Amino acid sequence: MHRTAVVKEMSKKVAKTVAARHTQYSHAKTGGFSQDGPQLHNPYRDDPILDKALRRLLPQKSYEKVAQDLNRFGDRITQEIDNLGRRADLEPPKLEQQNAWGKRVDHLQVCPEWYRLKEICAEEGVISIGYDENSDAFERRIHQVAKLFLFSPASGLVSCPMAMTDGAVKTLTSLKLYGKNRLATEAIDRLRERDPKKAWTSGQWMTEKKGGSDVAGGCDTYATHIEGDTYKLHGYKWFSSAVDADVALTLARVVDTDGNSVEGTRGLSLFLLKLRDDEGNLNGIQMVRLKNKLGTKQLPTGELLLDGVIAERIGEPGRGVAGISNMLNITRIHNAVASIGYMRRIISLARDYSTKRVVFGQVQAKWPLHTSTIAKMEVETRGCMLLLLESARLLGLSEANKSTPTELSLLRLITPIVKLYAGKQAVPLVSEGIECFGGQGYMEDTGLPGILRDAQVTPIWEGTTNVLSLDVLRVFSGKDNVLLDFAKRIEELLGKQAKSQKLQESSKKIREALKELQVLLVKASDSALNSSARIDNVARSIAFAIARIYSGALLVEHAADESVANDADVEVAYRWCCEQPLIDLRWEWFSTERVAADRSIVFDSFVGASKL
Repeated sequence: MHRTAVVKEMSKKVAKTVAARHTQYSHAKTGGFSQDGPQLHNPYRDDPILDKALRRLLPQKSYEKVAQDLNRFGDRITQEIDNLGRRADLEPPKLEQQNAWGKRVDHLQVCPEWYRLKEICAEEGVISIGYDENSDAFERRIHQVAKLFLFSPASGLVSCPMAMTDGAVKTLTSLKLYGKNRLATEAIDRLRERDPKKAWTSGQWMTEKKGGSDVAGGCDTYATHIEGDTYKLHGYKWFSSAVDADVALTLARVVDTDGNSVEGTRGLSLFLLKLRDDEGNLNGIQMVRLKNKLGTKQLPTGELLLDGVIAERIGEPGRGVAGISNMLNITRIHNAVASIGYMRRIISLARDYSTKRVVFGQVQAKWPLHTSTIAKMEVETRGCMLLLLESARLLGLSEANKSTPTELSLLRLITPIVKLYAGKQAVPLVSEGIECFGGQGYMEDTGLPGILRDAQVTPIWEGTTNVLSLDVLRVFSGKDNVLLDFAKRIEELLGKQAKSQKLQESSKKIREALKELQVLLVKASDSALNSSARIDNVARSIAFAIARIYSGALLVEHAADESVANDADVEVAYRWCCEQPLIDLRWEWFSTERVAADRSIVFDSFVGASKL
């Protein structure tokens, strides 16, 4: 064979051998298909009800200003903020208690994105908007709540310190401390500051080992007087969110010169403190550990030992619970913002995904059962959204000193209502939304499971559903005739004669449910005098009925406004009012026999039942 031919033949054999070996190390065969994930669109433009609601609630000039700001902010969320929030999800905080040489340092490590998100909050004025004296208080609170709603699901849980910061400003200003107390004055200025280099955030330290919602019974922190309004605090705070704050509000019992303190609510005073001194050292605080939570892992939540913390008493001695109520009311509205923000986020993603995901030959959006599922979620979210904006409206009116007595009592009622109801609806709704993605909804790297985990905290934070339901009963037991005020507001919302047959039927259902609720509550009030009824047993059902009646009336009012509403708004109002019960409550549930029966069901065969 010619030498050239031999070389060619050998080259072919070598090439085949190389090719055979190469296939052993080739890329995995993944096929030619990949699924497009959901895309987040501008959350302001993508929301089917927010813009229309603002157009109704705000004067035209204010609406134009607010809409422009929210539209711009929505673009910033998709282009910058959401990515930062995702990084905060993936890089949770860590606590270094000691350095390599055994020195106690309590160094909290959070990712750079967490700090950047806090800076953006200052830049965007998410707190300062609510206190902008150049704007009407009524309008600025609606603007603020709308902006927080867009920010919350993208915030990497920076929304939590913003809630406490807003609550701290509200508390300090309500106590009229500005210009009278040096630390309080500086705190008010810097908590609502727009310059990121100057802005502060606040914490609230209420929860102790035996406390939880029982603040008065569980507070075991003590304050020893130094001079003037300055004290040293000693105690253990069991659950302290956003421990990277600059200042904090906390409760403690003042110890007199004989070492005695007053138990119960009357013994609690309110204190303001800085977490660090001018050199950056912790102010008598030890960070014991970070909490290992189900969700909200982005948020540094810790156990704190207060060992000689320098703090200033603010407000009257023994009036700490009353003083902190302003913070709790604000943070409960923020909690509702978070709940509804998660609801809106999962619907937006599921809706977008339904236009891309092909199953059984067509996209999900063309399968009636799939769109029916999302439609039910949408109806629930719109009702909650209007209830949230109503709470912002009432809060703004009160701060502008424009509230009628009826509106003040409604604000006291709606604050626990919107928090408990939205929080309770968020978890099952987000879970349903996760299911819309099939198996991908269960995959951590999609970011979807984190929405569900984070949403789970909203029925718990700032008072569980049961705790706030009992608070609703306390509202009704006050001096004001809240039930009558509530009925007046519902009639006011339904006052505009609707042309649509569906809206007329919706109004009828609301009035029937309202009448039923009034009859039951009056009857229970009379029966409670002779102990034949237990109204606390059905507190949750009462609270849910109020929420559903109130939201239904708001949906009808919205849908009846032909200047903004469309056919979908009418259908949503109808489905809310006519396709599900507005009230789920029976007279026999009020009985003491029912209480006994509940107990027998729960503790049937329980080994410790004899101890009860």
